[in-house]
Amino acid sequence: MATRANTRDGGEAVLEAIRNLGIQHVITSPGSEWSPVWEALTRQRHENIPGPAYMQVWHENLAVNIATGYTFMTGKPQAVMLHAGVGPLQGLMGMHAAMQSEVPMLVLAGESVSLGADPDLKVEAQWYGGVSPGGIDRLVSNSVKWSSLVPSAPTLYRSIVRAGEMTQRAPKGPVFLDVPLEYMIEDWVPDRELSDVPPPSRTQAVTAELEELIADINKARNPVIITEFAGRIPGAFEALTAFADAAAIPVIGGRTATYGNFPTDNGLWLGIESYDHLPDADLVLLVGSRTPWYPPFNCPTQARIVAIGEQPHKEWLAYQDMHADSYLEGDLTATLSAATRMLEDGGPDAAVKEARRKKWSAVHDEFMSDLKTQRDAAARDGALNAVSVSAAIEEVMPPDTVFVDETITHFLMMRNHLSVTRPNSLFKQTVSGLGQGLGVALGLKLGAPERQVVAFVGDGSFLYNPITQALGASRDYGLPVTIVVMNNNGYQAMLKGHQLYYSEGMVKETDLTYGFQIEAPVFEELGTPLGARGVRAETYRDFKRALEDARAENADGRTMIINAILP
Repeated sequence: MATRANTRDGGEAVLEAIRNLGIQHVITSPGSEWSPVWEALTRQRHENIPGPAYMQVWHENLAVNIATGYTFMTGKPQAVMLHAGVGPLQGLMGMHAAMQSEVPMLVLAGESVSLGADPDLKVEAQWYGGVSPGGIDRLVSNSVKWSSLVPSAPTLYRSIVRAGEMTQRAPKGPVFLDVPLEYMIEDWVPDRELSDVPPPSRTQAVTAELEELIADINKARNPVIITEFAGRIPGAFEALTAFADAAAIPVIGGRTATYGNFPTDNGLWLGIESYDHLPDADLVLLVGSRTPWYPPFNCPTQARIVAIGEQPHKEWLAYQDMHADSYLEGDLTATLSAATRMLEDGGPDAAVKEARRKKWSAVHDEFMSDLKTQRDAAARDGALNAVSVSAAIEEVMPPDTVFVDETITHFLMMRNHLSVTRPNSLFKQTVSGLGQGLGVALGLKLGAPERQVVAFVGDGSFLYNPITQALGASRDYGLPVTIVVMNNNGYQAMLKGHQLYYSEGMVKETDLTYGFQIEAPVFEELGTPLGARGVRAETYRDFKRALEDARAENADGRTMIINAILP
């Protein structure tokens, strides 16, 4: 086969499909199959053709996590290109987490299907040597929404468009395509005039079901909302706020609340896992929730339970018991907005709402005052712990700061203390495993460059991340974030598990146990080769000063690592 001329081939088909899907970024940890797409990207840049930006990073899971973070912030799916079978295997944890978090994403990888056996088509020898697994889609099928092999060169463009459309339909999630190299180097002539791909429509619960919900709310004397992940869904933070306000229903963050779901300065906010309010409830609305009770048989209320969300049953969960009496299914934002309009026309009367608001505002004010008292006391004490870290955050960081949690122990104490008053302000991506927080933080920064991003990560969790690769991407693409290593000198979750199951065993006899010790590097020095400053903080004052310095470093375009020494 002669060297390719400057003509449109399958690489152009791939890029044109990505353009027409409205994807802004192609994020890749590259492999040798992608030269046709590089050719098309080079043509795009040389000829000033509008199209996606190209971002090349040093680790596959990092690429997937950056795409996840960007979609968390913007709601828009992105494209990830990986190499052969090995690349998707490296990125599999990120894909699995994206599936669990219902993040739409187009993931592509390629291989050779001729393997050098076609005398008229020369391909590199490595494909025959084992780089081609013979069906990459089989390797990832259990960790994505859908996976397939592009069947032929003529179907290449439409296959990618179809995958991009599929990823955005409920349940949203990553879609994977195996794109053979041979199909990308064939000439490509579009079968018809191409245009932008239409966006998906939004589903909504039917009117009769919405009317039943409004009737339940009007009949209830003490309704309560529980939410775990509403804030992940575009527009749902605002929609849930309007819905709760329309009927003066208080909101509790669920047991596994992993996003900023509701403004913490709203008088209807009662905090995370404040389940002591549930015994008196007669109606509980699970708004964006999947595992609100633990143990799952221990539902702390006898109230009627209504689960509201697009797909309340998560097929990837090994077991799920929501104790729901009824379901209201449809796009969460659209459904809440429709219900709010009905409440405004025919919801509880003004006196009922005023009485509820007065009651719950008093509870909210007392709750928030107690938290403030704890933070003030921790700051005065001067020691560094989860509460004094929260106090410093409150004093130093702007109100639109974006927080990423990848801790195991400390954030459980911090999560009620953090001020979350704006959409897209808190994210956690550890459903399927640790080691993803840095990539998510960079993706959030890519999606909202004007906002400060602070990633809280445990010392053990930090070491699971591709640290060097993430710091390189931060430097190369101007994505400065603040990384707070919550350093309690060990895998404390592992130690607690050992103590739980063997309280009368060897942990009672000796400190010499396995599984939780970490011989850690000097965390604050890890970023030096890549232009990221670091500092060690052992007191509240140290940490507050470090945060102030981090804001200045971020403003100058540099990431900063704070090694926070904690109990």
